[in-house]
Formats: sequence, C-alpha cells, structure tokens
Amino acid sequence: MTDPSTATQGKPRKAAIAAWIGSALEYYDFFIYGTAAALVFNKIFFPAADPATGTLLALATFGVGYLARPVGAFILGHIGDVFGRKRVLVYTVLLMGVSTVLVGCLPTYQQIGVTAPILLVALRLLQGLSAAGEQAGANSMSLEHAPPNRRAYYTSFTLSGTQAGQILATAIFLPVAALPEHHLLSWGWRLPFWLSAGVVVVGLVIRSKLDETPVFEREVATGGTKRAKTPLAPLFRDHWASVLRVVVASVIAAVSTIFTVYALSYAVNTVGLARTPILWVGVLANVVALFAIPLWARLADRIGRKPVFIGGSLGCAVLMFAYLWSLSIGNYGLIFGVGILMFGVVYSATNGIWPAFYGEMFPARVRLSGMAVGTQIGFALGGFSPSIAEAIGGGRDGWVNVALFTAGLCLVNVLAVASGRETYRVPTGELGSPKANRPALAVNG
Repeated sequence: MTDPSTATQGKPRKAAIAAWIGSALEYYDFFIYGTAAALVFNKIFFPAADPATGTLLALATFGVGYLARPVGAFILGHIGDVFGRKRVLVYTVLLMGVSTVLVGCLPTYQQIGVTAPILLVALRLLQGLSAAGEQAGANSMSLEHAPPNRRAYYTSFTLSGTQAGQILATAIFLPVAALPEHHLLSWGWRLPFWLSAGVVVVGLVIRSKLDETPVFEREVATGGTKRAKTPLAPLFRDHWASVLRVVVASVIAAVSTIFTVYALSYAVNTVGLARTPILWVGVLANVVALFAIPLWARLADRIGRKPVFIGGSLGCAVLMFAYLWSLSIGNYGLIFGVGILMFGVVYSATNGIWPAFYGEMFPARVRLSGMAVGTQIGFALGGFSPSIAEAIGGGRDGWVNVALFTAGLCLVNVLAVASGRETYRVPTGELGSPKANRPALAVNG
C-alpha cells in the first residue's frame, strides 16, 4: 500500500540532524538550571531558610518551569499546527536562550532580597514555555520527514539531542562546581548561563534553514475547510483518549528528573558525597544514552513500540532502588555502574521510543498540539518529582520512599502504554485515523 506522505519526498537526515542540534542547544539551557538548583540556588536565592527548606525551595523553582509547559503547549501547539513546525522551532530556541542568559544576570537574595527569587521564578516560567514546544515541534518535523518504516529511528534524534544537552550542561558545570565555595556562589555559577548567548545565535541559524515538512505542506494545500483554524477543538473532540494516554504515559519523565536533580541533591546535600563524581555519573550515563537511544529506536521499528517502551519502564522501576541505595551507602563503584545502566541504557528504551509512539497517535492536522499538550501535562509531574522526593525522602534513609514513588510512576506508564494501539506498521498518512486500527499494514518490508 502506498503511503500518501511519500507524495512529497521528505528530507529525513536534514530534519533529524537539525532536531538533534537544536534540542541539544535548547536542553543545555534547560538542564543547567536543574544542576544549579541542586547545587547552589538554595544558598544564593533562599539563604534565609534553613538548609533543608532552602534545598526544597530551590528544587521547587526547577519544577515551576513545568507549570508553564502545559500553557506553552496550548500556545505553541496551536502555532505549529496552523502556521508550521518550523516557526515553532525558531520561537522556542530564541525564548529559551534569552531567558537563560537573564538568569545568569540576576542579583542574589543578599543584594535585592525577596525580589531575586521572584525574578528567578519568572525566568524559569519562560524557560518552561519554550520547552513546551521544543520536543513536540522537533519530533513532528522528524516524524513527518521520515520513511514510514524508520520513523522511530529518525524521531529518536530529538531525544539524543536532549541527552547531548544534558552532557554539555553537566560538563560545563564540572569545572564550575570545582571552584572554591566563595567563587562558585559569587560569580562561578553564572558562567554556564551566560554561555547561552551563543546558543541563541547557533540555534536560530540552524532552524531558519529548515524546510517545512511535506505532510504539513500537503495539509495546507489540500486541507481546505478540514484544516482547523483552532486545532485544539478537533483535538479534544476527536482525539481526547490519545491526549489522555500521552498525559499518563509521560509521567515516565520522573525517572529523568529524579536521577538528574533529586539524586544529585540527595548525594551531595544529604549523604555528603563529593559533587564532582556524582556529576560525572550523569555525564557518562548520557554519553551511553547517545548510542543506546537510536539502537532501541531501530529495534522498535522492527518489533514495535510497545514491547521496547514497556521493558524500559519496568527496568527503571527496579533499578531506581539499586541506584538510590548505592548513593545512600556511598559506594562509588555501584553508583557509576547502576547509574549508567539505569539512565544510560534502560531509560533510553523509553526515551528513544516515545517521540514516535506519541506522535503516531495523532493525524498531521493536530499532531503538534496533541504531542505538546499531552506530554507537557504529564511532564509537569516529572518536573515536580524532585520536590516531592525531597519532601517524602526524610533524610538519609528516605531513599526507599523515593524509589517506591518512582516505581509507582513507572507502573502507571506501563498501563498507559499497554492500553495503546501498536502503530509501527501504520502508514504515515493514516496515523491517527480510523484506518490505523487495522493491524500489521505491510509498509515495513
């Protein structure tokens, strides 16, 4: 059967590379905030609170960015489905870069009092608005340019870029975190944020040269009255079940934020481990993820999205216990081994698959809106997971509660994914349509 989307030939490699580079730059900005929140923001923006409360407040500002993401999803999803994927990708990199540079320019609590954390939260909200459209836009762009039998592989480049952004953010913070305490808290923490000025320029140049997807262009050319001026209306009228499934499945993002933010804070502030080795765990795990994500995606193009996704979720539920326990006893061999296995290998099975699996639930006319709204509401819980974990952790032995909390979210994800339809053999032009209910359409060779 001929896939209608092949009527206009896409450019999958160009779209995938642009998605990778853009996501790496964008999520460098997003994750340097998380690292700073775990290591220094409690001391420079919340010094009036006791250490435990200051840490909780600092981690809460990380989560605040996720509150803005559902709002940004509605706005940027609408823009992307009406005016094109390319426009969203230009807007997001500009907004993220500017707001991140301004974080590095903020005065501290000692300089202007309570206004400092208020400004911090305001800029974090702008970061959240940007991130809301970033992955959905990049994923839609990659999926709609990709050959039907390699959609998971090409869309996985967006998440590989996200991992690269985490590597870059952590690597930049390694020499900064090694500074003497006085220099770190006075000017050192600002340097990674100021480097985002280059992110804005590079991101704008890359994304301004992208071609719009053939699927979207065909919607514009032939959609007529069927192409809704307000895609949110048909999205919630006709595809509410898919939106709900994406919302629930997206809580798997809590594994990432627990690993990158809470575990770092727990290891350094509660257990008393050195900052630098724990930062290196994140760097090495993300390096491994760069290779694991496309491999898992290739497997999903062969055997389906659901078995790979579910296997990764169950593995994370188990391995989070081992990782947090290894932190609690301060065994660096176990910390590195389990951390890299969990986040670099096993979590990559979910991270590499969701861009295709979620995007394939929706037709082109509402795809960006559906992915953006569904993921960002689900990611909001992931964003606040470090704060929830800090609240329920209760000291050095509280890691068990945090591991149970994370495992529960993984199981919720498994139920949501298992209830969805398998889409890896559905032609691109039929995704999200009643025809997609038919099993095993032979487009995979």
